[in-house]
Amino acid sequence: MNEDALIFQQFTEQLEEEADEEYWEMGAASLGVIVGGAEISRQLRNERRRETCQYLTRPELLENPRIATPWTSLYDSRSDRAYITTMGFDVATFDFILKSGFVQTWLSTPIPRTDTSRSGDPRPGGRSLDPPGALGLVLHYLSSTMLDVSLQQIFALIPATVVRYLDFSLDILLEVLRRMPDARIKWPKGGPGGGQFQEYNDLIIVRHPRLIGAFAAIDGLNLPVQTSEDEDIENATYNGWLSEHFVSSVLVFSPKGKNINAIVTSFTDNILGEIIDAVVNAPGSWHDANVARPIFERLRTRTPPGYYLIADTAFPCGTQSIAGRIRAPLKAGQAV
Repeated sequence: MNEDALIFQQFTEQLEEEADEEYWEMGAASLGVIVGGAEISRQLRNERRRETCQYLTRPELLENPRIATPWTSLYDSRSDRAYITTMGFDVATFDFILKSGFVQTWLSTPIPRTDTSRSGDPRPGGRSLDPPGALGLVLHYLSSTMLDVSLQQIFALIPATVVRYLDFSLDILLEVLRRMPDARIKWPKGGPGGGQFQEYNDLIIVRHPRLIGAFAAIDGLNLPVQTSEDEDIENATYNGWLSEHFVSSVLVFSPKGKNINAIVTSFTDNILGEIIDAVVNAPGSWHDANVARPIFERLRTRTPPGYYLIADTAFPCGTQSIAGRIRAPLKAGQAV
């Protein structure tokens, strides 16, 4: 190969190398643009999501869920009014549930998680809430229609912790209540002289002498719920009369109860309104008469003659088979 041919070959190879380098530089630049664009797009999506999502992150919450939160202020107040307003129980009942097994179960049971072993030892010291806080969380959840974001603010918990603690605490509360004799719902027993039915009537006629034979009161309760995305559930919970979505319950209250924080000193001190029967969580579209059918059956088969329930004028008095077993005041303008 002569000198001119060698120079030409070297020049050609140099051009090819420069072309390859330029090609790879262009490819790298293009890849950088794609990756950078994807990252910018992801950041924009996150920003838009943060504007619409109703939850709080740790920097937006109080630092320590066990110190100086709205919940700890409420708990430390020991105010019956505040406890009943937010949780439905007075201080004595709240403490009674804690001592009846809630504390022990909370401290001795691992919280189920997908990233840990179910057979591992519990670590109560590492939890965001202590037993009173866990019970307070679940009672706030059960006693109101507040959004989860409100629970996050009150207890200084991130969304995932709220969901996990609620699931865990609900299971514990149900287990504890099932073991508590004072939490049982029992229909009265008859017997000589009317048994418990007469005992309850004796309490009532102390204040209302004309209600001879009345042993308890019955009433319906509608609890508002969120509108379900499932069309069947949405239709079942919609109450056309009230134009809202509910689950319906019917409760029967006796005049007797147990004050766990006081000594009974007189005959009427024990009039506290104990629930002796209940039908709960029926579809809100149902009429009270449909919801109360199991109670109607107990009135027919397990109630001595002459005893009846007291209702308001809006509550249905049942079928002919229990005529006279549910009595209500006369409506305005109604003849006797």
